[in-house]
Amino acid sequence: MSASAGLDSAIRAVAAIAAEHADDVDRLGRVPEETVQALRSERLMGLLVPSGFGGPGGTLAEVATVCHALAQACGASGMIYAMHQIQVACVVAHGSTSPWHQALLRQICSAQLLLGSATSEAGTGGNILTSLCAVETVDGQAALAKDASTISYGAHADALLVTARRNATAAANDQVMLVALRADYTLERTSGWDALGMRGTCSDGFKFRFSGGAEQVLPAPFGEIAGHTMLPVSHMLWASVWLGIAGDAVSRARAWLRQQVRGRGNVSVMTQRLARAVCLLQLMQGRLSQALREYQPVFNAEPRPVPLGYTADMNNLKTGVSELCLEAVQHAFMICGINAYRNNSPFSLGRHVRDLMSAPVMINNDRMLENTGNLLLMQKPLLGTF
Repeated sequence: MSASAGLDSAIRAVAAIAAEHADDVDRLGRVPEETVQALRSERLMGLLVPSGFGGPGGTLAEVATVCHALAQACGASGMIYAMHQIQVACVVAHGSTSPWHQALLRQICSAQLLLGSATSEAGTGGNILTSLCAVETVDGQAALAKDASTISYGAHADALLVTARRNATAAANDQVMLVALRADYTLERTSGWDALGMRGTCSDGFKFRFSGGAEQVLPAPFGEIAGHTMLPVSHMLWASVWLGIAGDAVSRARAWLRQQVRGRGNVSVMTQRLARAVCLLQLMQGRLSQALREYQPVFNAEPRPVPLGYTADMNNLKTGVSELCLEAVQHAFMICGINAYRNNSPFSLGRHVRDLMSAPVMINNDRMLENTGNLLLMQKPLLGTF
């Protein structure tokens, strides 16, 4: 992943602000408003929007670079930016032929809007590919009521992308996705977010009620949006965040070891752990970079169904990185020892561990591995081939 000189300067500026407030964001469980404002000031909210709609036309690799740098400073900041850009990617890939959504893309850039999503729903067992609620459309107007079990930073978003059944008679998996601007909906909080980690994402539950135009529904079925864009982009940008968190943990472990070497302490066992941790980071970074390179042409092309093998590949990226990042941080934790365990130490890794514990349950790894195994049974993967 690389960034231009101008983008690199903007990233450093925003990451410095995120780092300054990271502990406070975690302690108070509040949205990192300073980071969001810095992202707006640096004009990074519309990074992925094509130049034809007023954006810089950034690549997913550039977006992943921002996510990675922010997460090194503050995991919640990195995750919020990743979630926002996942929604932008869905509009770019599936709404760029719709006049209403074209105008939205321009507004994302001009007003630096923050986009969130409401894909979860009470009663669906965590399966975002099914919905209980349904869009009601009459004379070009649309209405929707949804009991969303979580909407990350929902109270702070400028717009939400929301899933629902196409209409009241549609099957649970016959879904659409609509874009709701802040003036179009109301939120009634139903649950709070006092979580182990990623506390700054403020993923409260809400009852969502929308009234707007039928043209705000994206033209493509949600199944297509999810398969082509939402899920692969989620897995890659989430992985960038997790790698950023793990990378900062390993950097702290390296700094601690350097102190011990200067003090001529016996660190031979710990240097082995450092080597293992860095090896894990390098393996994951290489896999993610490959995935970003391979997907960019798919993202740029006319949306079409992705092969089963590609879906399995993206699933394995998510499950693999989410688990190996925790392993890398465990090495860092053992290197720093009690200094990692303390919250008042410059080598503290408590926030890193807690934030990364969210990774295996963001789309549950056990469920994903079961689905991936079933996909692999239906194809002949070229395992071991370069």
